[in-house]
Amino acid sequence: MSPVARWARRHPRAADGARLALTLVLLALVTLEGLVLAGQPTVPHAVVWGAGLLVCLSAAPWPGLPLLGRAWFAATVTWTATITLITLHRPLTVWGIGEAVALLVLLSQVLLRAPARTAAVLGPLLGAGCTAVPVRDLDPGRFTLLFSVLTVVVAAYSLLLRLQAVQRVRELRAVRTAERLELARELHDLVAHHVTGIVVEARAARFTGADAEQAARTLDRIQSAGEEALGAMRRLVRILREDDAPGPGTAPVAGLAQIRELAERFSATGPPVALHVEPGLDGRVPGDVAATAHRIVLEALTNITKHAAGATAVRIGVRTVPTGLEVRVADDGGHPARLADKARGGGFGLAGMTERAEAMGGSLTAGPTPEGGWLVTALLPL
Repeated sequence: MSPVARWARRHPRAADGARLALTLVLLALVTLEGLVLAGQPTVPHAVVWGAGLLVCLSAAPWPGLPLLGRAWFAATVTWTATITLITLHRPLTVWGIGEAVALLVLLSQVLLRAPARTAAVLGPLLGAGCTAVPVRDLDPGRFTLLFSVLTVVVAAYSLLLRLQAVQRVRELRAVRTAERLELARELHDLVAHHVTGIVVEARAARFTGADAEQAARTLDRIQSAGEEALGAMRRLVRILREDDAPGPGTAPVAGLAQIRELAERFSATGPPVALHVEPGLDGRVPGDVAATAHRIVLEALTNITKHAAGATAVRIGVRTVPTGLEVRVADDGGHPARLADKARGGGFGLAGMTERAEAMGGSLTAGPTPEGGWLVTALLPL
């Protein structure tokens, strides 16, 4: 979107006033020219005035008439008048200054808004038509050079704005693609977390002698995790299919509030979680930082499920420090879960979280603790 279009969108009333003022200026120029030509009523002057009136009316931003239709009509009228006057009779002293200005307005709009192929044909027709308008006069003089320079300046400036708009669209598409891919990664890990929990629950129910009531609770948890995994998978597929602007489906997946829900779900299928979130953080932490904090906690809990299945306690802390937001996830160790190789994942979760934290200007460290467990610490700038 060009700067003029952005300004018009932000100030609709001012934009309507500018369109009305442009229309009045063009009509005033044609009216003034008509009054001057009325003193010398000749056929060439009538052609000049009629062409100027039609072109100025075409340049006026009529709501119901498309730009390309008005531009093609104006180009046809101006070239018909020019060829007629040069071939037959030229006016003595007066030529269409209002028509030339209107052609410059149409030239700018076509180069900015028309499709590339149409602009490549229609743009030169309008530009050359504007330059040819003063040539109709018997003594065009400096006006031919003036409108030639104006045509070059308007065309160059309009093309520059068009290139900038194209570049902005490309950058926006790249950002949207990166956002969709990032959300797809998050949802993939969310699905992996639920599926890992399902596998662990199923193995526990298989190798332990559970009564009917305990087995029913286990199956309920498996059903709940499976439904959440299916929901996340649907969101993943929808995001990957999106080609246009991201809507509600591409909002951050979760934030600080969902960390509490994540801890509760993990406690239901694994070791108990001691969670501490500094009061008042929900309203002070930006959405992207909160989503990253949730993602780090999710990855850390998923790794505990895979690599420390025998852990008896997990501690999660989220608080502010002088350098930003600190997220800590610690466990007391244990033996890894007996999962198949395909269920263990590719091992890129921790590396991806490190890259994401560093991309936000923060850092992430992970390693064993002196007590024998594992600690993940992330510092995210606010």
